[in-house]
Amino acid sequence: MSTPLHIRAAGMVTAVGLDCASAAAAMRARLDGFRETRFIGAGGEWLIGAPVPLPRNWIGEKRLAHLAAGAIVDAFSRAPEALSDCTLILCLPEKDRPGRPIRDDAAFAGQVRECAGLAQTMRTHIVAHGRPSGFVALDQARRMLSEGRAENVLVLGVDSYLTTLSVAHYLSENRLLTPANANGFIPGEGAAAVLCSRRGALKLTGLGLAREKAHIYNRLDKDGLDLPLRADGMTAAYQAAFIQSGLGHSDIGIKIGDLIGESFWFKQTALSMLRTQRERSGVQPIWPIAASLGNIGAAVVPLMLGWAFEAQRKGYSGGRPILIEASADDGACAAAIAEVA
Repeated sequence: MSTPLHIRAAGMVTAVGLDCASAAAAMRARLDGFRETRFIGAGGEWLIGAPVPLPRNWIGEKRLAHLAAGAIVDAFSRAPEALSDCTLILCLPEKDRPGRPIRDDAAFAGQVRECAGLAQTMRTHIVAHGRPSGFVALDQARRMLSEGRAENVLVLGVDSYLTTLSVAHYLSENRLLTPANANGFIPGEGAAAVLCSRRGALKLTGLGLAREKAHIYNRLDKDGLDLPLRADGMTAAYQAAFIQSGLGHSDIGIKIGDLIGESFWFKQTALSMLRTQRERSGVQPIWPIAASLGNIGAAVVPLMLGWAFEAQRKGYSGGRPILIEASADDGACAAAIAEVA
């Protein structure tokens, strides 16, 4: 990246903590927020999910707005001066996702600003691409900061798979983790925000965006054959991020990924690692977000960056570059390199 993007503060509202410090500590300790939900699985059992413990039983868009507001307040509590000139980029679920919990994106953005006590005139941009939305937002934030169109940019992600229609759809697709299906994901919810600026404790030096043709819903190509998973998309995202940062795969110390639980995503990561690692390196631990929070959709990229920021601040990141990755059901892939500023 010609102009590194710096992270100066982060905020989280998750199933294991209602602020960045407690959530990051819980994920570091490998705690999880899994418990029985009000949804019933295919076999009549209570479905396991990762809901956020809120003081009131808000539902629908109001619930998501309060999740987002909590992450915003947490982030600005560390840098209140940034409120004077800040642009908001709101990361939301895919528009065509079954059971999408948000109907009107613009109206929801207004509800978030109201809950967080932000001015309704705050410049707001919406990115609705699901899990990789945060990477698209980071690319936009970098351009805004380098061109002088903003002094600070708040990248906020909020999402939930704990809706009736979402659960029904993914149960019918046999994609949820149940006693009868070990190869599934746990539905979760959450919100996370990172405050981007021209200075900060963590900097983003590489960013790669790509698309995988053999995505998880790949059925038949034009020749009538299933496309084999070669991880071309994530490999291209890795390579672009490494080229921009001037680093190699062997320079990475830690990897943080969404890895929602299904074997497809682990295979994709493993293949990408095999195809980009050319030099021997030490053990590179992988921190999977879903191990603690399940599938939290569009909130995952700001949350991964927030965890990287907190790990660097608390001194347990090892001081080496961190590789962050996420991908969507439709094949969108992205990776980023974060380093100590």
